[in-house]
Amino acid sequence: MTAVRVAAAAAHFGRDVAACLSRIAMVVEAARREEVRLLVLPDGALGGYLADLRHPDPDTLPPALDPDGPEIARVRDLAGGMTVCLGYTEQCGPLRYNAAVCVTGDGVLGHHRKVHQPAGEALAYAAGDSFTAFDTPVGRLGMLIDYDKTFPESARALACDGASTLAILNAWPASLTNRAPRLGQDRQARLFDLYDCARAAENQVVVVSANQTGTTGGLRFLGQAKVVGAGGEVLARTWAKAGLAVAECDPEADVARARLVLHHLRERRPLAYKGLS
Repeated sequence: MTAVRVAAAAAHFGRDVAACLSRIAMVVEAARREEVRLLVLPDGALGGYLADLRHPDPDTLPPALDPDGPEIARVRDLAGGMTVCLGYTEQCGPLRYNAAVCVTGDGVLGHHRKVHQPAGEALAYAAGDSFTAFDTPVGRLGMLIDYDKTFPESARALACDGASTLAILNAWPASLTNRAPRLGQDRQARLFDLYDCARAAENQVVVVSANQTGTTGGLRFLGQAKVVGAGGEVLARTWAKAGLAVAECDPEADVARARLVLHHLRERRPLAYKGLS
């Protein structure tokens, strides 16, 4: 595959699904002007994220959507020939999941339910139970939802399943307990960047990491959307403001180049790690 342009979005998405769709349309159009082939939108791009991580109010949760409903269908229409990943709250019978979906105009390519849950998120969502990569027009891809990326096993499972690109969809806020006066100095801002680069470097894959901006309830989101190369280098970023981090890369070729001498996946010693499970 030849080089393509990929983009991670930093933007604010709230509870109004119609307004979210309008904003998604604007972001997709901005990406299309940049000739982007893969666009990653934040967690909660349809309906927002929780307003309180420790004690979520059941009466103010994000709206839960049918994965086969008109909202995802509308994003498919907007995507056209572009591959678009976005986050939403999925309704499945009586259960709600913090979920991500990857679409093109031709249909749904992949789906992920957030596995790892911070603080009180388990009070609002059921947990997913797997990590699976899938094929897309821009190569084999896997998705993670914010706290998933804190756990090295998550990204490693997708890399072992053949993913050359990880789309990480975030609603990642500043520290709840020791917030810095400036977002760039916040402890969570440092960790957010560290995890993006570490997951790329240790698995030798491309990471496209989107995040919310602005505030929802007591949460102030960091932005810092970025594209990270297979060697762990930041290729493009937005810092704290809304916008698109756009970079040109060839994920399969970049991964092959990163693994030319040191091939982390091939050089693992799984029998030595058996205590992990």
